[in-house]
Amino acid sequence: MISRWLWRAGWLLLPAAWLLHRFVHNEALVFFVACASLVPLAKTMGDATEELAERMGPAAGSLLNATFGNAAELILGIAALRHGHVELVKGSVTGSILANLLLVGGGSIVTGGIRFSRLRFNRLAASSNVATLFLAVVAMVVPTLLSLGPNPRFDPALLSEEICAVLIVMYALSLWFSLRTHREHVSSTREDLAATPAEKAAARPRAAAHRRSVAVDLGRLLVAAAATAIASEVLVGALGGTVTALGLPETFVGVVIVAIVGNAAEHSTALLFANRGDMDVALGIAWESSKQIALLVAPLLVIAGAMLGAPMDLAFTRFEVVSLGISVIALALIALDGETHWLEGAFLLAVYAVLGLGFFFVG
Repeated sequence: MISRWLWRAGWLLLPAAWLLHRFVHNEALVFFVACASLVPLAKTMGDATEELAERMGPAAGSLLNATFGNAAELILGIAALRHGHVELVKGSVTGSILANLLLVGGGSIVTGGIRFSRLRFNRLAASSNVATLFLAVVAMVVPTLLSLGPNPRFDPALLSEEICAVLIVMYALSLWFSLRTHREHVSSTREDLAATPAEKAAARPRAAAHRRSVAVDLGRLLVAAAATAIASEVLVGALGGTVTALGLPETFVGVVIVAIVGNAAEHSTALLFANRGDMDVALGIAWESSKQIALLVAPLLVIAGAMLGAPMDLAFTRFEVVSLGISVIALALIALDGETHWLEGAFLLAVYAVLGLGFFFVG
C-alpha cells in the first residue's frame, strides 16, 4: 500500500519540474527533477504494457511498448532541433540504439539470469532484428564516409533524405513480417514446448481476476505518454544551462544521459519481463526500440529538421558509426543461437560502459 502511494506521489514531480522551470532560474535543478519525473511515468507505461502484452503476444506487445517509449524520444528530439541542438539530437539517436541494444538488452539478460540459469528466446525474431539493424549501420556509414571525402558537390542532406525513404519502407516491411506473414513464428514458446524453467515461468498463465480492460490500459498509456512529452520538453529546455553548469560534453549528454532518460519506459518494462523469465518480450522491447529508432525515428527527425530550419543528416561521427557497428556485432554474438545466460548479459553491459567512457573523452 505504501509503495503504491509513493509511486502515485511521484507524479507530482512533473508539475514540480514545470513550476521550477517557470519560476526558478536553476536549470540544473530543473533538469534533474524532470529526469526524476520520468521514473513514475515509465512505471505506469510498463504496468499498462505488461497487461496489454499478455493479451496481444510478445511481438505486438514489444512493438507497443517501443512505440510509446520512442514517442518521448521523438518529441525530445524535435524540441532539441527547435533549439538548434543538431549534434545533440544525433548523439541521442546513437545513444538510444546503443542503450537499448547493450544496456537494456544486457540488463534484461542479467536480471533474468539471476533467477534462471538458462534463458531461451525466439531465434527467428533475433536474426531478423540483427539483419534490420545491420541495414541501419549501412545507412549511417554511407553518408558518413562520403562526407569525409573531397567531393564538393556531395550534399549529405539530400542523400540522407533519400536513405530515409529506404529506411521507412524497410521498417514497414519488418512490421509486416513480424505481425502478419510470420506472426506465428515470432510468438513466445508455449508451456508444453518449454525447455527451461524460465520458459515455463513465462508461459504460465497469469491470473485474470485483477486485469483491467484494454481501453483502460490504452488510456493509461496515452496519459503517461503525454505527460512524458511534457517532461521531455522541460528537460530539453534546461539542458543547455545544465551542460554549462556541470561542464559535461554535449556529445556525452546526448549519447548517454538524454538517451537513457528518453528511453526510461523501455528500460523498466524490459527488466520487469526479464525478471519473470519472459525473454521474448524483454529482449523484443530492446531490439524493437533500437530498430524503430534507427529506421523510423531518425528519418522522421531528418524530415523535422528540414521543416524547422535545422537541417539534420545521417552523416554521424566516425566513432558513433563504429560504436553502432560494434553493438550490432555484440548483439549477433549473443542472439543468433537463441539462448543466453547472465554472463553474456554482463558482457553487453561492459561493452556499453567502455563505449560510454569513449564518448566522454571524445566530447
